[in-house]
Amino acid sequence: MNNIVKPVLFIALCSSLTLSGCGDKPEMGRDGAKNQEQPALVVQQLQPSDAVVVSRYPALLEGKVTVEIRPQVDGVLRSILIDEGAFVKAGQPLFAIDDAVYRAQYQGALASQHAAEARVVAAKLEVERLQPLVQNQVIAEVQLETARANYKAAQAAFDVAVAATRSAKVNLDYTVIKAPINGFVGKITLRQGSLVTKNQAAWLTMLSDVSEVYASFSISENELLRFRQQYGQSDGRLGSGSNNVPATLVLADGTRYPQQGRLATLSGQFDALTGAMRVRAIFANPQALLRSGGTGSVELSSSYNNVILVPQSATVEMQDKVFVMRLMQGNKVQKQAITIAAKSGNNYVVTGGIQAGDTIVLVGADRLQDGMVITPRYETSPAQSATINSAVKRP
Repeated sequence: MNNIVKPVLFIALCSSLTLSGCGDKPEMGRDGAKNQEQPALVVQQLQPSDAVVVSRYPALLEGKVTVEIRPQVDGVLRSILIDEGAFVKAGQPLFAIDDAVYRAQYQGALASQHAAEARVVAAKLEVERLQPLVQNQVIAEVQLETARANYKAAQAAFDVAVAATRSAKVNLDYTVIKAPINGFVGKITLRQGSLVTKNQAAWLTMLSDVSEVYASFSISENELLRFRQQYGQSDGRLGSGSNNVPATLVLADGTRYPQQGRLATLSGQFDALTGAMRVRAIFANPQALLRSGGTGSVELSSSYNNVILVPQSATVEMQDKVFVMRLMQGNKVQKQAITIAAKSGNNYVVTGGIQAGDTIVLVGADRLQDGMVITPRYETSPAQSATINSAVKRP
């Protein structure tokens, strides 16, 4: 009997202790929730600012004038008179083609010209000899008319001979290929002894006049409209008159080219595939630091007035949208989508979604949810004017 009662009492005692312990836990949880502090986060009241946005575009450099040098007569390339990369002046010899055939043709044409000239002289003398004989009625007038016709024929033959001589001289001169412009020599595609023809597809080399250099790049339709609004003429044109769009060139090594440039030309239409327009900026190149085929980036500045500047650290990206946490009544936060016009490494230029006077969370927005209550710590508003550097990448 005693053996049965003892286990029952022991089990009852354990059950009582267990129930007592379970009853204490909810009370501790309620105390912990009461003691939990609201997160203290830095917030900022937004004020309108004027921002200068500097957009950067990858660009390809090319000389103001680029000329393909091709042979204009057939023959063997006898000599190459320049080196790749050399600077040449207009009229300077570049290549020489074997001229033996063309020199012989010129000499033959010149001899034919002299013979034709002699026949003209003889025909003229014949006319002069017959004129007094006709006047004295010694011979019939028809003989004089025949002599005059022969004289005109001799003059025509002489003109043909002169043209043939000039043509032969032109071909002879073409055997020495000269620079049509001042510029730098590009790659030389053929070597001494190669056979060249006037109809060949391959050029011998290229000359680039780099006294001024074009930097070609692409801009979007929205960017073009913004530049037109800021810099355009009354008719909306760009790149003419006193309102030229200023441009800065950043070289491949990251240094800035010292010469200020300007937007020069637009392609006239947008590419249907990319939605972008091809644009060229022009830069003076007095020291020939820039060369055709080089690369760099063009920076164009545009201004925004009365916009909101938001640090990127204060935003959250979700499903291709950007949000900020706006401080509402009772220190509750609310997620708000914003419209971004430009961006930099530190700030967004915001044109929609929030307005001046709104307060946003600067740091820690990614840890908050709608309706959460925070303890705000206010920070001084940003300067009224800011420069935003926006890196725009193009394919």
